[in-house]
Amino acid sequence: MDDAAGQPDPPSAPVTVEAFRDRLAGLPGSLPKRLRQCADYIAANTDRIAVSTVADLAAGADVPPSALMRFCRLMGFSGFSQMQRLFRDAYAPGWPDYATRLRNLRDTGSGSPSALVAEFVEAGQVSLETLAKSLDEAALAQAVGLLAKAQMIHVVGLRRAFPVAAYLAYVFEKMQVPAMLHDGVGKFDHRSALRAGDAVLAITFAPYSEETLALAADARVRGLPVVAMTDRLTSPLARQADAVLTVPEVDFGAFRSLSATLVLALALAVAVGSARG
Repeated sequence: MDDAAGQPDPPSAPVTVEAFRDRLAGLPGSLPKRLRQCADYIAANTDRIAVSTVADLAAGADVPPSALMRFCRLMGFSGFSQMQRLFRDAYAPGWPDYATRLRNLRDTGSGSPSALVAEFVEAGQVSLETLAKSLDEAALAQAVGLLAKAQMIHVVGLRRAFPVAAYLAYVFEKMQVPAMLHDGVGKFDHRSALRAGDAVLAITFAPYSEETLALAADARVRGLPVVAMTDRLTSPLARQADAVLTVPEVDFGAFRSLSATLVLALALAVAVGSARG
C-alpha cells in the first residue's frame, strides 16, 4: 500500500540471514553509486556486520555513514541497529570463534581423536551424498565449456577455499592446462595478468572473501567468463559468474570440511583437461 505522499511503503525487514541474502541478491543493478558500493561491500562482508560499527562498515565501503544508513532503510530496516541485531542473533550461537568451538568439543566429550575422525567421516559422507543428489549438471557442463576454451585459467580461492584453489592449480599443471593461482601473498592480486581469451575460476564460501569477489568482478568488467564455486546461488559471487556450481558441506562442531568441494573440484578439472584433449 502507498503512503499519503503516493510513495510505496518500504519493504518489511528480513527476519533471517537467508532472507537478507535473497533481498541483497535481488537489488537492481541500477542503484546509485554509493548504495551499490554499500551493497557490494556488505555482500562480501556479512560476517562483519555483527561486530562492526556504522563507521567501520562505511569506511570499508568507502562511503559516508549516511549512505550506509540509507542502505539499511533500502533493505527494510529502520536503521543499522536493527540490521546488526539480525546478524548478532543469527551468528552468535551459530558460528563461534575457533576457541569456543574447541571448548565446546571438549565439554561434550567429542574431542577425542577417534571420535573426531568418526564424526568428520560421517559429515563428509552426508556432504558427498547431498552433492550427488543436488548437482546441477547443466551448470557443470557450462563451466567445463567455458574453462576448456580459455587460453589461461585464473584460479582464486582464499581462506577456507585456498586448499581447493591450490589443488586445482596443481591438477591443471599436471594435465598441462595453462593455469595461474592467485594466492594473495603479499597483498598482490595480479589482476594485470588477466588477458582477453582467459577465464576465471573463483571459489569462496560464507563468510565470503572480499579479494576473491574483487578479482571476479574485475574479470567481469574486462569481459572474461567467470566460473563460481560457492555455497549457494544467492552468494555474492554468483552475481559475477557465468556458471555457478554450488557445493553443500555439512559441519561438525561448527567445523566445516571440504570433502564435497574437493570432489567437485577434481571432477571439474579432469573434465576440463579431457575436453581440451
